[in-house]
Amino acid sequence: MTRRRGVLAVRVASGVALLVAVVLVTPAAQAQAQSKARRHAGALLASLDTAARDRQAARQNRRFDPIFQKYAKRYFGVGTDWRWFKAQGMAESDLTPTARSRVGARGIMQLMPSTYGQIKSALPQFGRIDDPQWNIAAGILHDHDLWELWNRDVPEDQRWAFMFASYNAGEGTIMRARRTAAAEKLDQSRWPAIERVAPKVERWRYSETLGYVRTINANKNALVAGP
Repeated sequence: MTRRRGVLAVRVASGVALLVAVVLVTPAAQAQAQSKARRHAGALLASLDTAARDRQAARQNRRFDPIFQKYAKRYFGVGTDWRWFKAQGMAESDLTPTARSRVGARGIMQLMPSTYGQIKSALPQFGRIDDPQWNIAAGILHDHDLWELWNRDVPEDQRWAFMFASYNAGEGTIMRARRTAAAEKLDQSRWPAIERVAPKVERWRYSETLGYVRTINANKNALVAGP
């Protein structure tokens, strides 16, 4: 009997100790679990928010694709990679229709109003300069004029750089750069030669133009690689 009472006393004591431990530990454990749950929920919400922003950004990035495709085909012909012109729009304005530069260039393709006015005079169906469709169309048409300018003696694989550089700096500047390259006995029809002599060309913010061409190439490569 005494032995049974002793065993019972031990069990009661153990139970009391366990109860005391539970009472003492549970609030801290609960707080820790709640904190962990909050962190997990916060991370999950942040992840969902990031995914939603990424989807929205992807939609925004692609919304002008049909326009780039349409006018690349119209002014450069079937088979021309329209992503060149989207890459240019990304470099010009990050595809922002309301973009305006400090010198007055406007829209996705950052056209000067004077340039756009000349195009609109020849093609009265063109609408407002800030309309994405007409701004992109005019930019690609202007590119085509520059493409044809260098068509005579610049190889096609080099012509993209000459075209984009002329769009940025003006064809007169690039002509001066070519003359400088020729004077240095370099092949003036190759873009690397123009890059090499760029610091020697007067009245040219060459760092901007060279960076512009490189940015377009990088953008194009990223578009080709896809998400």
